[in-house]
Amino acid sequence: MAAAQAGDQRAYARLLTASVALIRSVARRQGVPVDTLDDVVQETLLTVHRVRHTFDPTRSYDAWLSAIAARRAIDVLRSHGRREHREVHDEWAFDTHPDRDDASVGAERAQEARRLRDAIRTLPPGQREAVEQLGLKEQSLAEAAQHTGRNTGALKVNLHRALKTLRDRLHGES
Repeated sequence: MAAAQAGDQRAYARLLTASVALIRSVARRQGVPVDTLDDVVQETLLTVHRVRHTFDPTRSYDAWLSAIAARRAIDVLRSHGRREHREVHDEWAFDTHPDRDDASVGAERAQEARRLRDAIRTLPPGQREAVEQLGLKEQSLAEAAQHTGRNTGALKVNLHRALKTLRDRLHGES
C-alpha cells in the first residue's frame, strides 16, 4: 500500500486485485450470502480508494482492509435485510386474503400506501426527513447525515420518534 500511496499505479492495481480474496473471506464470516459477495467487494474497494490516504504503513494492511470490509458487509446485510423485510410483507399481504381477487387486494394496498404517505407528510420536518432518507431512500446513516447536514445521532432519534408516531397513528386509525 505504501507504494500505491506514493503513486505507483501498477502496485495499486496489484494490491486491489490481491485484496479481493481477503474481502470475500471477511464478508463470508459476516454472513453475507454468496450472491451478494460481489456487492461487498465493490463497496469495499471503492471505500479503500476513497480513504487510501488514511492507511498507516506502520500498521497491518490486512487488519485495515478487514475492518473496512466488515463495515461494508454489514451495510450490505442491512440493505438486503430491509429489502427482504418488504418482500416478506408483500407476500404476507396477498397470502392473508386467499378468497379475494388481486384487484381488491391491490386497491386495499394502494389505500394503505396513501394513508402512510399522508401520515409521513404530517410528521415534523426532522422526523419526515429521517423517514425519507433512511426508510424510503434506504440511505445509510452516513449518507443521510451527509445529505441532510445532520449528525447520525439526531437522525436515529428522529427516525425512532417518527416510526413510533406513524405506528400509533396508523394502528389507531384501523
